[in-house]
Amino acid sequence: MTDHLATDPRITAIGLFFEVHAGLSARFAAQFEEHGLSTVEFEVLMRLRRSPDHQLRMTDLAAQSTLSSSGVTRVVDRMERDGLVCRRACPSDRRSSYAVLTQAGAQRLDETLPGHVKLIGEWFTGQLDPDALAAFLESLRRLRDAVHPDATAGSDGAAEAVD
Repeated sequence: MTDHLATDPRITAIGLFFEVHAGLSARFAAQFEEHGLSTVEFEVLMRLRRSPDHQLRMTDLAAQSTLSSSGVTRVVDRMERDGLVCRRACPSDRRSSYAVLTQAGAQRLDETLPGHVKLIGEWFTGQLDPDALAAFLESLRRLRDAVHPDATAGSDGAAEAVD
């Protein structure tokens, strides 16, 4: 039997991680919905806001997000119809295009962020003292870079990727 593996602290660590993620995701999704956004639409808006010139190549947006290339295309299509983003052709590669944050997208994000930051403070960062938070952020970056090395694709490094 593998009872010793079932009680392995690594199983506990990943289980707790998933439970925290699920709890935070549910709280965030409800708040995003109040502003007419899905979780993935919020992620796209944040990644564009934090990118140089508020734009990312579609392939970089896919690499940074939880979406496939076709998934990014579908989300950007929907967001473009809603006026939150637009597409811009890449001048150096005719096969590529950029997703660009529009004024309406920036405004929607500005309306959503205060409540989102409040929830983050209440249910996530506010649960940790400053030293623990700094150590946790460093650990998360190390883990992200190990499991998702393309998470900052297209970024100039001025802002950390949104996780």
